[in-house]
Amino acid sequence: MTAPLNHPLPLLELDVLRTFVAIAETGSFTMAANAVFRTPSAVSMQIKKLEEVLGRSVFTRDARSVSLTNDGEVLLGYARRLLAINREAVSKFIIPDITGVVRLGSPDDYGERVLPAVLRRFAETHPAIAVDVTIDQSVNLKRRMAERQLDIVIITCCAKTVPEEAEILLTEPIVWGGARGGSAHLREPLPVSLWEEGCIWRANALDALGEQGRNYRIAYMSAHTAGQRAAILADLAVAPLPRSFIGGDLVALGPKDGMPELSDYNLAMMVAPEASAPVRAAADHIRATFEAFKTTGRF
Repeated sequence: MTAPLNHPLPLLELDVLRTFVAIAETGSFTMAANAVFRTPSAVSMQIKKLEEVLGRSVFTRDARSVSLTNDGEVLLGYARRLLAINREAVSKFIIPDITGVVRLGSPDDYGERVLPAVLRRFAETHPAIAVDVTIDQSVNLKRRMAERQLDIVIITCCAKTVPEEAEILLTEPIVWGGARGGSAHLREPLPVSLWEEGCIWRANALDALGEQGRNYRIAYMSAHTAGQRAAILADLAVAPLPRSFIGGDLVALGPKDGMPELSDYNLAMMVAPEASAPVRAAADHIRATFEAFKTTGRF
């Protein structure tokens, strides 16, 4: 039965929609609860209330996973738009108008995985700031930073080579990436896919193979993450990758597979001394993105 046109419709609460989006993006009530700073029981109550207001189920739940229903998929689009409009409206009043250009440098792998999320969120709250992105190797980014060609750089480094002026955003293990069900790691000599000279993942991998006494050959080289993934997925080679890069048809290989253990690496950020307001704002967004990743496991 259709409600009369003058019948007041219920209002959706933005706080509840924020929780709904967090669950949809993380696939977990527990991780979403951490992201929105609520208890899992409070999150469950919010979703129950939302479903009562709409008269529809928005999630399908079982013991292992949470997925959106068809109605949930429709609601997700509306929820994101409403939250974006809210951010835009509020930012007009409580965030000062900041204009300018931020020159940001990042390695290819994180430029592909992280920057889209950072730039999207940054544009929502600081639409008047332009971001000029440079993708290059960490060694070159540090040089450009020293020459004042960049305002912010994200670099990869080992524990012994973290620049004094850098702050660590993330520390995680490097693992051997292989194709699910693949056999590249069983071949002799071992076919390895590597980045160019200067990559700390490359240095770590070659040192570990040398200590193990494993025969290897460099079967594939690429400075781009997409090229590395292609070589692994085609089962042409194995490659050293951060653990967070593993998933889907990529699996982590270790001692049980005959592969030597690799060490941790750091992802660090350097910000130009006496940074301008736009640069400081961008740096804050990068920090927030990685703090969220530590909680949710997703960028």
